[in-house]
Amino acid sequence: MQNECKLSIITINYNGLKDTCELIDSIPFNENMEVIVVDNASKQDEASIISERFPLVIVIRSNQNLGFAGGNNLGIKEAKGKYILLINNDTYFKDFNIDSIIKRLESSDKIGIVCPKLRFAWGNNPIQFAGYTPLTNITLRNNAIGFGEEDNGQYETAHPTPYAHGAAMLIKREAIEKVGLMPECFFLYYEEIDWSIMFTRSGYQIWYDPSCTVYHKESQATGQNSPLRTYYITRNRLLLVKRNYKGINKYLSYIYLIGLVAPRDVLKYTIQGRFDLVKAVLIGIWDFKNSKFFARACSLATNGTQEFSIFN
Repeated sequence: MQNECKLSIITINYNGLKDTCELIDSIPFNENMEVIVVDNASKQDEASIISERFPLVIVIRSNQNLGFAGGNNLGIKEAKGKYILLINNDTYFKDFNIDSIIKRLESSDKIGIVCPKLRFAWGNNPIQFAGYTPLTNITLRNNAIGFGEEDNGQYETAHPTPYAHGAAMLIKREAIEKVGLMPECFFLYYEEIDWSIMFTRSGYQIWYDPSCTVYHKESQATGQNSPLRTYYITRNRLLLVKRNYKGINKYLSYIYLIGLVAPRDVLKYTIQGRFDLVKAVLIGIWDFKNSKFFARACSLATNGTQEFSIFN
């Protein structure tokens, strides 16, 4: 590849100028790396502000919100690095020790993705991610190892993990070329799990390596109890089942998610008076049933993260 560099760092900006700038400020630039910011149709022209403030940064302005997968894919297509670090814009480094996880990635042809340790950016910086447990059959439940624990050095051993964490993942370009780009049908949430399954099916391993730590502010863009998040979590769990489960387990998962989880959520949100979230659950199921994936994503993107007219 012409003009190849060692590392391409890609982040997505969507109405998140302050966070994005704080992330870039925490990255020590050198001649072996490039930093790419994909502006996912922010309401203001934040791309120009980033370009002016950070002239070494490659800024791509998308006229449409392409979602998490689409925005990252746009950056990957532009990237020249042998290794690609996809990182949330609401993260930052205290110690930029990327070389250590690059060494892990280079240690075996079988390793396709390496994720650093994630710690929350608040309080005493509890652990967010030190690897994942596998998804359970039917219920799609799993846990982030170490979640919420104080970091006392208890997760300092690198190990394989079944899934990458979307907040920060270092990937071999050659692996992406073999596996394919991130699936854009999810738009937001669960795409990194689906992509991880694609990597493992292609023969690659995914590793957690604590020699590098990333600090995560968590859900600055969507909010923990927003209609956006509720809609995509509801719809995309079903989509993950459709794409990856077979036989009786697929139909048992549908029964569990639609027959048990959705009614439970509707009842909970009704009691709370959150009828916007009730609508989000019902529309998520409806859109999955009718395969209205990208069309609804575009509608949501047009309305922005705070004002969803379809839920009002």
